[in-house]
Formats: sequence, C-alpha cells, structure tokens
Amino acid sequence: MPHQTQTSLLRQRRFLPYFVTQFFGAFNDNIFKNVLLLFVAFASVNALPVSSNLFINLAAGLFILPFFLFSASAGVLADKYEKAGFIRKVKLAEIGIMLLGAIGFITESYLILLVLLFLMGTQSAFFGPVKYALLPQQLKPNELVSGNALVETGTFLAILIGTIGAGIIASSAYANYVAAACVVLFALFGYLSSRHIPEAPAAAPNLSFRWQPIKHTKNTLAIAKSDRVVFQSIMAISWFWFLGAAYLTQFPNFTKIYLNGNESSVSFLLALFSVGIAIGSLACDKLSNHRIDVGIVPLGSFGITIFGWLMASSIPENLPQFDSFSQFIGYQPLWALFAYLLLLGASGGIFIVPLYALMQQRAKVTERAQVIAALNIYNSLFMVGSAILGIVSLTVLELSIPQLFSLLAALNLLVAGYLFFQVPIFVVRFLLWIITHTMYRVTHKNLHNLPEKGGALIVCNHVSYMDALLLSGAYPRLIRFVMQEEYANLPPIRRFLKRAGVIPISSTNRGSIRRAFNQVEQDLNDGHIVCIFPEGHLTSSGEIEEFMRGMDIILRRSPVPVIPMALKGLWGSYFSRYKGQACKGRPTRFWSKVEIEAGEPVSPEQATTQTMHQKVSELRGDWR
Repeated sequence: MPHQTQTSLLRQRRFLPYFVTQFFGAFNDNIFKNVLLLFVAFASVNALPVSSNLFINLAAGLFILPFFLFSASAGVLADKYEKAGFIRKVKLAEIGIMLLGAIGFITESYLILLVLLFLMGTQSAFFGPVKYALLPQQLKPNELVSGNALVETGTFLAILIGTIGAGIIASSAYANYVAAACVVLFALFGYLSSRHIPEAPAAAPNLSFRWQPIKHTKNTLAIAKSDRVVFQSIMAISWFWFLGAAYLTQFPNFTKIYLNGNESSVSFLLALFSVGIAIGSLACDKLSNHRIDVGIVPLGSFGITIFGWLMASSIPENLPQFDSFSQFIGYQPLWALFAYLLLLGASGGIFIVPLYALMQQRAKVTERAQVIAALNIYNSLFMVGSAILGIVSLTVLELSIPQLFSLLAALNLLVAGYLFFQVPIFVVRFLLWIITHTMYRVTHKNLHNLPEKGGALIVCNHVSYMDALLLSGAYPRLIRFVMQEEYANLPPIRRFLKRAGVIPISSTNRGSIRRAFNQVEQDLNDGHIVCIFPEGHLTSSGEIEEFMRGMDIILRRSPVPVIPMALKGLWGSYFSRYKGQACKGRPTRFWSKVEIEAGEPVSPEQATTQTMHQKVSELRGDWR
C-alpha cells in the first residue's frame, strides 16, 4: 500500500468530487439548521408561530423524522439506480429546497422554514445510503479504510465549520440576505462537484420499487439483521452517534454552568471534539496500516470511556468568571480538560472508521445501500434514545451534567468490554503489531502474494521468538501457527492461544504429532492460512537450517498453495540465539530494520522440502 494513500485519493477523480459533494452536503445542513435556530433564539415573540422552546424541539424532531420515514426507500432506490446520477438528482433537489429556504429567510417566514427543515432532513435521508454505498464501488479494497477516514474527517470538519459559520452569518449585517445567499450558493457548489463523480453502475437494477415505506423499512431491517457482523457494526456505529448526540447536546450548558464560558467557549469545545474525531479518523488509517482491522475498535471504545471519565472528573474547583474567550482558553487548570476532550474525539474517530469500512465490505453488493439505510434508521433511533436519557438523567434523576458524562463513560465501558470479548484475538494482535513495529522498523514486501481467500501454507525461516508476532501483524487475515507444545500449553496463555488457532506439537510425542497434523489438515481444508517453521527450532547460526519433512506430509493430506516467506534483519536481536541463547544479557539493538517478504505461491505438486528451502533462502538472500 502506498504510504500516501489519503493524499493520493484526494487527487483522484474517483474520490475527490465525491468528497467535496458530501462535504458541502454536511456543511450546508449545519449552516441551514444553526442559522435557523439562532434566528429563532433572537426573534421577537410575535414573529414565531409557537414558543421558542417548542419551535427548537419541533425543529430537531422534524429534521430527524425523515430518516425513519424514507431511509429504507432511499436504500432501495440507491441499489436500483446508477449512483452518480442518483446523487446529482438529490443535489438538484437540495438546490430547490434551498431556494425556498432563501425566500423563507428573507421574508422571516418561520413556519415555512420549519417545513423546509423537514425537506432538508428528507434530502439527507436520500443522500445517506448512496453516499456510503458508493465508496466500495469507487475504491479498491485496500483503500476502503483510507476513504472512510477521509469521509469522517470531512463530515465532522464540515459540521464544525458549518456551526461556526452559522454564528458568523447570524451576527452579520443583513443576516437574512446573507443566509439566503449562502445556503443556495453552497447547495450549488455541492451539485457542481457531483457532476464530476464518475459513473457507478446500479448494484441491483432489477429491484422492483413501489412506494411502500413501511414494507421497505421492514425488509431493510431484516436485511441488516441477516449478517451478524454487519448488524453488530450497525449497532456499534449507532452507539457512537448515541454518545456523540449526548455530548454535543450538553456542551452549551456544560460550558456555561460548570466552566463559566461564553458562546465562543462552546464553539471551542465543539471544535476540540470535532478536530479530535478528524485526527482519530486519520490516525486509525495509519495505525491499521490502511486495512480493516477490527482489533482497533475495542481500543477506541476503551479510549472513549477513559477520556470521557477523565473529562468529567477534571473540572477545576473555584473557577473565575471569564471576561473574554482568551482568558478562558488561557486558564491553565482547564488545559487538562481540553486535552481529554480532544482525546475523547480522537478515540471516537479510531472507533468509527473500521466499523464503516467493515460494514461496507461485508454487505452484499446488491444490498449495500439498503444496509446503509438500516444504519441511518438505527442511528436516528439511538439519537432519540440519547435525548431521552438526557431528559431522564437531568430532569427526573436530577443528575448534574458531569455526572451524566460519567454515566456515559460507565455505559460505554460495558460496550467496550462486549466488543473486546467478541474479537479478543484481533485486539491482542493489533497491540502486538503496535509493539513489534515500535521495537523494529518493519517493512513488508510482496505481501500481495498471500491469498485473500482460501487455504494456504506459509513456509518461513525461524530466527527469533518474535517471528510469529511479526508475521501475525503483517497480514489482515488470521494466521494459524504450529508451535512447540511446551510454549503453546503455558497455563497463563493456553486458552488464548487455542482460541487464536495455535496448533501445539511435540516432536517427542507421537500422539501430539498426529493431533497436530490432523488439525493442520482441518484448518487448511476449512480455508485458513497455516504457518510452519520447517527448521523446527530457532537457527543457532543465523543461516537457514535444513527443513524437516513435515511439510511434505501436510501437502499430501491437504494440497494447497505454499507461500515462501523470509524474515530479514532479526539475527543479532535480543530474541535470537545470536549470543548462544535467546533473551540473554541486555538488549544491544534498538529499532533495527526488519523486512518481511513473501514469494510467489508454489503449487503443492512442486512444493517439495528442497524446493521450498531454496526459495526461502533466495528470498532472504545475505540479509540475516
């Protein structure tokens, strides 16, 4: 994978027009909503058709209602029709809505603006499924995480800039006219950029469509539940929006009551949270090596709990009354809270990106937009649930906002624990990848030779006790290792290694050998990747020693492709037998350069012990 994946995507027509289109969509949504709410907040009583509080609650409900009503139908249409053309039609509708909105702003017709808010929600409900379903069609599989990272970054920055921009527009001279011009102009920008999105053929052109929203909703939710991994991803993403809605809703009162801040201070906290999510989204792509690694998801969730709790418990006592925004951000006792909020957002970004990519990858091509539609429905439900939790906690239970934040952290801890126990192997593998790539400067070469699907046997030289850890982190598929029984059966890690697919073997126990060969045969026939170190032990000289004949027995029982691999640069490390015994004395090498290279697959008929010894030796060369 190229090192500059994210920046290279932003230079390509298959991604950039789409990115700009979705950016302006989120940006204009927030400009319209927040300008309207600010106008309402400062409008005279006679100008509003209902009370200010009722209007604001109606506005929130009317914007989210279309996601319940129309998301499922939008998903069916997005699967049925060519996606780029569908997006252009949706963006044209946005221009029409914004033209009516401009009239509403100029004439201060708040009832019309309230109806238009419902239409904006409808337009967003139709844009959501096609927006995420388009990505897997335009991007390569190894670009999917990078693309989603950029989309989440763009979305949250658009929300932030739109919210801040709305404040600037609402406070300007002739604010009504400025708002009217801006919403139409930004809608036009979104449409113009959508005209450059390359064609994306219909995934299910033979789908029949009749206007039956209730039936569509039932079918869409059934499709989402049909795949357990997809449904779990949807639930986890919706939980993220539950938390996000809870935090964003409480930021104004939290800042005013507990931090003595003003409106600018609220915008600053929102900026920290949004920038944190953007940083976390981009960091997730780097940390996961541009691939879908579900092991990072529970870690992001634990980060949400840790930093959410720290933020809630780090409010300084006896805060002064701040006369200006500069005093607020310059008050040093608040800096820890600012840092925790930024890290809370970053943890959210790390949490959300792999889930979106996994959901897009796992969903059937012909149902992908309908799966996204189901996600939008659940997102809306969870956000309503978030509002209910806030009302019950603050009004009925009379909790303080910091106590509500602590409750959110505690609830999320349960979610993080559940996610960890769903994928403990991948979490540990990701942590090991971080550790090994911190200890060594690891580069990967020709790993595309490893199959994305189906069984295969990896044959590799054995240099150090770090070999299996380095190999396991080199490829997204889970690799099952044949390991010496004395290590595989260590009591503290035995159960974990068994769950990770480690196959124990003892060269002095015929029963152990028989069981190991049977397990290898079963794993290969089931389509897994199995790795063996045919030398049978760590090299004592740094050279590749003679291969044992177990590989021939394995291939006779399970004729699968054989992948030669070579580990380079580990001889002389603390975990090799460079000093006669591994882990002897003090480490003398730090951050050494290591390379993992895979050769081309060899057919089982040609993969003899001698042939594979020669191929591994050629791969390794003189670099021990």
